[in-house]
Amino acid sequence: MIYLDNAATTKPDAECLKRAEEYLLSKYYNPSALYAEGYNLHLELKRARNNVLSLIADEYNFSLVFTSCGTEADNQAVFCGAKRGNVVTTMGEHSAIYSAVNELKQRGIEVRFAELNGDGSVNCGSLLSLVDENTSLVSVIHVNNETGAVNDICAIAKSVKSKNGRTLFHSDGVQAFGKIAFRLSKDIDLYSVSAHKIGGIKGCGALFKRKNLAIKPFIYGGGQEQGLRSGTENVFGIKCFEFASLKKYENLGNAFKNVKRLNGTMRKRLDSGLFKILSSENSSPYILSVAATGLRGETVLHEADDSGLIIGTGSACSSNASKRYSRIILACGVEKETADGVLRISFSSENTVEEVEKAAEILNSIVKNRKQIMA
Repeated sequence: MIYLDNAATTKPDAECLKRAEEYLLSKYYNPSALYAEGYNLHLELKRARNNVLSLIADEYNFSLVFTSCGTEADNQAVFCGAKRGNVVTTMGEHSAIYSAVNELKQRGIEVRFAELNGDGSVNCGSLLSLVDENTSLVSVIHVNNETGAVNDICAIAKSVKSKNGRTLFHSDGVQAFGKIAFRLSKDIDLYSVSAHKIGGIKGCGALFKRKNLAIKPFIYGGGQEQGLRSGTENVFGIKCFEFASLKKYENLGNAFKNVKRLNGTMRKRLDSGLFKILSSENSSPYILSVAATGLRGETVLHEADDSGLIIGTGSACSSNASKRYSRIILACGVEKETADGVLRISFSSENTVEEVEKAAEILNSIVKNRKQIMA
């Protein structure tokens, strides 16, 4: 089986799982307990927090709150950051942001959506035109989860702050963390990440927070995570996340080059007469969005699965939605006939050129045969 749906989830890293195993089987104590074993785990969590934090942020200016997933981190940013006036976001956000801000509408907060460019990146002019003196929060995805478009969040955050210094700036960094090189700037207040996108396990994520930023908890209870996220900590998941993060950043540059090569191979191998490439050359190489115009992407996905290839049709978190077309792809200006045939191919540095070549062969064969049947 060839797995090319890594934007949905990645295979847990075996080495990291093995290293973290002791926190599941022997060091299973409650890190909030007063006995020595519990306190020692508290210190382990502190070490994990500092290690993950240091990868993209200055520990003197940022802190880290561990959560259950990227969606929870996004929701905490939205519901704890948007308390008044209006909220500005983009039409290209993951459903964790898009659904959350639409809930804000029900609570009486105005929500404004910035337009997208053709590749799925935010139109900065459109975004900034929506920011005013009443904007409490701006949220812009770092790497679009369907097209791979990369937004320059540091530059965007700086421009937002120049219009309204009191506006909080958040970014969903789930598809960027552990994949592309960057550092959080002083203009970014909140940043969300997820463990299972980089070889960690499901059930763990984190929210980076500017240190002097005062926000209320999203989940109440025993006051864990500096009082900002109650609930007994998932020590095994957090340690696995720490190990996976450190491993990814040790080899970030080489992995990026390898994945870029895989992406380029797929672009060359797909029949240009059958597929339209939607992702730009400047997008993250980890995500390649293509379209088999005139066909249903879901149909191609199922046939590919039968042939030993796993790919996606867009965000896995939106697969249960009743709408036929991706709102993100439509917001890029893609016509419905093309949007209906969208496929998302997403890579891991563990994938091989041989796998990608075989995957392209499978996809070309499926679409060619389908079109011959329809002719």
